[in-house]
Amino acid sequence: MAPSRPPNAPLSPVRSPQRLGPLLAAMVLAGAGVAPALAAPPSPAQLQALESALNSSSDTALAGLLLAGPGLDPAQLESRRRLLRQQFPDARWQLRNGTQLRNGQPTVTLRVDGTRRQGGTTYRLEAEQQLALQSDGTRINGQTVLRERSLLRSGDKPLPVSLLIPDAVLTGQRYDVDVIFDEPLDGALAAGGIAAITPQQQAAMASPSMELGALGGGGLFKIVQAPLSPGSQTWAVLLVHPDGIVSATKRVRVVADRQSLEP
Repeated sequence: MAPSRPPNAPLSPVRSPQRLGPLLAAMVLAGAGVAPALAAPPSPAQLQALESALNSSSDTALAGLLLAGPGLDPAQLESRRRLLRQQFPDARWQLRNGTQLRNGQPTVTLRVDGTRRQGGTTYRLEAEQQLALQSDGTRINGQTVLRERSLLRSGDKPLPVSLLIPDAVLTGQRYDVDVIFDEPLDGALAAGGIAAITPQQQAAMASPSMELGALGGGGLFKIVQAPLSPGSQTWAVLLVHPDGIVSATKRVRVVADRQSLEP
């Protein structure tokens, strides 16, 4: 961890032209960030049905597949899916098998991609979660969010960036939140800012206001501190470049012991 970071000169508070909340649509929940107890996972047929329902044009496609349970609120999930489809009408979800947890429980990776056109500008969304799901044999009735990030870029040639933010940290730990342009700035003037997203903003998929500062290097570099209690933090980052805008969100699990850093 770097001992210090170059300061960002403050500019004015702004909002991104798009929502900076967790844009992961259907499976974004404020569940606990710790590994769940071993539970029955969904069957392959249930996962296939879930992917089909997420991509359905029906607003109630998920109703018969989900049951309220730990970390899972079907009504809230449907609401977020509708919001995302309004912003990105061509959004497509993909489910695939993820890595197993230490207790042997399987996980799934949920990815959503979409585009939208606004004011002559194209915005491209890439978002991904790793989830541990549980089932009662008929419906999915619980989930734990293990990893979560989203990336939204504008411009005809989306700016390549690297999101260097840990998936999990210890309580009270100071850690780096870095978002780096993968290509040299070559004299281009860029600005950036970072803000924490509150649970209320997460629930509403709302954009936080943030101070933008001129970037003295090839990206945004900041040291933050984890809370003293286990849970999670979600960060929103905004980078403004002459060739486009990059906004990103990343969820960081906050755990009490080192063993839990890798669920």
